[in-house]
Amino acid sequence: MYRIPLFDLNFGLEEEQAVLETLRSKWISTGPKTTAFEADFAGMLGARHALALANCTVSLHLAMKILGIGPGDEVICPSLTFVATVNAVRYVDAVPVFADICGDADLTMDPQDIERKITPRTKAIVVMHYAGFPCAMDEIMRIARKHDLKVIEDACHGPLSDYGGRKLGTIGDVGCFSFFSNKNISTGEGGMLVTNDMGLYEHAKLLRSHGMTTLSYERSKGHSTGYDVVESGYNYRMDDIRASIGIVQLRKLKDDLKKRAAVRQWYEEAFFPVRGVTVPFTGHGGFVSNYIFAVLIDEEHAAFRDSIRTGLHEAGVQTSMHYPPVHLFSIYRECSTPLPLTESAARRLITLPMYSGMKKEDVAYISASMNTILA
Repeated sequence: MYRIPLFDLNFGLEEEQAVLETLRSKWISTGPKTTAFEADFAGMLGARHALALANCTVSLHLAMKILGIGPGDEVICPSLTFVATVNAVRYVDAVPVFADICGDADLTMDPQDIERKITPRTKAIVVMHYAGFPCAMDEIMRIARKHDLKVIEDACHGPLSDYGGRKLGTIGDVGCFSFFSNKNISTGEGGMLVTNDMGLYEHAKLLRSHGMTTLSYERSKGHSTGYDVVESGYNYRMDDIRASIGIVQLRKLKDDLKKRAAVRQWYEEAFFPVRGVTVPFTGHGGFVSNYIFAVLIDEEHAAFRDSIRTGLHEAGVQTSMHYPPVHLFSIYRECSTPLPLTESAARRLITLPMYSGMKKEDVAYISASMNTILA
């Protein structure tokens, strides 16, 4: 057991009661709880439509499908992300084209490198809002409009993160969210697709359940007696058990994120005097989800990154590394291109604990431990 784990699940009696209520309703697959979760989520973001799904990966896949991305199309995407962001490009036989990050202070995609990578075959841009901090969406949307490209937001790190008065996931054509167990909103597994386009929403809803024109719940309530299958779809549905947990998690989210913002402030203050460590996004003024807290050690210590993590583990501090660059994985070697800033950051990244229940003394202990190890 770690003295300070990487994250702590924000579950309590409310989630237990929500699941019990759903079980007692005798309807546990996609039904009224899923519909309510979708409505609550869309309302929270100010989006017109939200569609609950089995996970964020299938949300990304459906985003590709409904935007008409297909074989041979190029999709510009980050490498400093979880591999699912890029796998979804492959699911539709499109070609991932990797863009570099802005630098140590900003680990999101560089708009200038995005524009450099555009070719006549480019169909879309997939952005990932690292740790909940927004990409430069004004510039990226300008580039997309200029070149007639679609924009998919992988916002799995950023529920309720703000960008110029809009929520992440609502700026591009489609936004995708994750409810995996360690996310800001957790249902164990689960995801959400959001869009302001009715046509895209209706198409995604059709593909979510085998291309069927009605759902089982509708037929069980007598709203329909049959169905047609009008397109080759998938089984990407969320069930009402997980949706009931999601409804409770949404109610907790704002308070949780306020506490995370305080934890981040403590971190920035605690690491300011620590030599050899850079804290990306320091001084960012907007409201963000603070899904993770990543630091970069300097090049002098880069070769010892794993030893530093071991030292922290021995001190009772769990760490991780978000993320190994996707373009260096064996399966993506044929698409690989030099990304010097991404590669440099990935060599030096350490993800430290971040959750709303952390105390100021926890942060002080972590920074002191890091300082001792570096010295």
